[in-house]
Amino acid sequence: MSDDTASGDRIGQIASLLHEAGEIHHTYFADTDGADDDWATFYSDWLLAHSDLPVLLARRPVRSHLTRDLVVCDEEFTRAGATEPWPRWYAQKLLAQYGEGAGRTTAP
Repeated sequence: MSDDTASGDRIGQIASLLHEAGEIHHTYFADTDGADDDWATFYSDWLLAHSDLPVLLARRPVRSHLTRDLVVCDEEFTRAGATEPWPRWYAQKLLAQYGEGAGRTTAP
C-alpha cells in the first residue's frame, strides 16, 4: 500500500470518528438542538477518551491543543466556503497537524 493510500484510509477513518463525535454531541445536547459554544472541548474529550484517534495519528495530541485545532478547523472551513463534508476536511487538517512526520506536541 502506498503512503498516499494509507493516508487516504486514515483520513476516511478520522472523518468517520469526527462524524460519530458529532452525532454523539448532537444527541447529548438534543435539548439545545446540538448548540454548544464549547463543542470543541466535547469533541476533543470524546475523541481522545473513546475513539482510535490517537492510534490513527500515531500519537496522542494534548487535549487543549486538539480543542484549539478543532476550533481553527471550524473557522477555516467556514472562511474557505469548502464544499466537501466537514469531517473529511477536518480529518485532512488534523492528519497534517498530528500525523507521522508532523511537529511533535504530544501528551506525556
